[in-house]
Amino acid sequence: MTLLDPRPPDPVPDPSAALGPALAAAVRDALPRPGHGDTAGRWRTLARWGRTDLVLARLAEGHADALAILAEAGCDPVGRALYGVWAARSAGTGAVLRDGALHGVVRFCSGAHRLDRALVVAGDALVDVDVRDPRVRPVMGTWNPAGMVASDSVDVEFQGVPADRRVGPPGFYTARPGFWFGGGGVAAVWLGGAAGVLDDVRGLAGGDPHRLAHVGALHTALAATDALLERTAHDIDADPAADHTTAVWTARAAAEELVRTVLDRAPRIAGTTGLTREPGPGLRLADLGVYVRQHHAELDLAALGARLTEESA
Repeated sequence: MTLLDPRPPDPVPDPSAALGPALAAAVRDALPRPGHGDTAGRWRTLARWGRTDLVLARLAEGHADALAILAEAGCDPVGRALYGVWAARSAGTGAVLRDGALHGVVRFCSGAHRLDRALVVAGDALVDVDVRDPRVRPVMGTWNPAGMVASDSVDVEFQGVPADRRVGPPGFYTARPGFWFGGGGVAAVWLGGAAGVLDDVRGLAGGDPHRLAHVGALHTALAATDALLERTAHDIDADPAADHTTAVWTARAAAEELVRTVLDRAPRIAGTTGLTREPGPGLRLADLGVYVRQHHAELDLAALGARLTEESA
């Protein structure tokens, strides 16, 4: 068994039509909790969604991660709300707690205009916030990417939003074992996105041996990353309380390397015609190139290298 089915999955609905209660229900029904015996099944579904629509998969993964975090903290979600996790602290931004309320600007808040609630990191606190509160204000014009446009990942400004629904003790968000389970789920979506690009370009190779070589290389890279993620998922289920930081960091690095290989080779398979006609890989390549930058490239690799050095010592 692998995370990727050899056959391309059926198309999924347009993200704008699939959000809200329908997406929340789909996540609840389709995704087992990570670390509870079927993490591979959870990641398999995330990869399938990423293979069909990266924007939809990004929002579904965020909701799924939020539900897992709440469950790990012993908290219930609010009704049938569609959740996200807003935790970015880019270039000195981020939410802060002051006088029992949230203040500040958080970047890359996916689904800012579409979600009902979000888990917001503020210092060492994690707060469950009603993002329809008028004091939660998306900042227009702060999300103008080449890809992932529909993910609506604008900056959000918090103007004294009550922080009366705390999740876990101080430091809970990053200290819990499930932090790394969620990181592996994101890598599974990247894996699916990479497979979707190969679905798009495989038929464009024709009999050209150079293009066929790129198809073979992409297939090999996909299979290797798929196997590593599946093994990591089984290791998590075998001992959920263990420290899986190195394993998940490695799997994420492998998925990021896979995506960079796809971004390099797929256009050479498609050629100008394939990249500029529909259906084609152009939009999916743009989405994938933006989404994978959630991995911090050499910074994350350096952190992995430092950890491996410490472990060997």
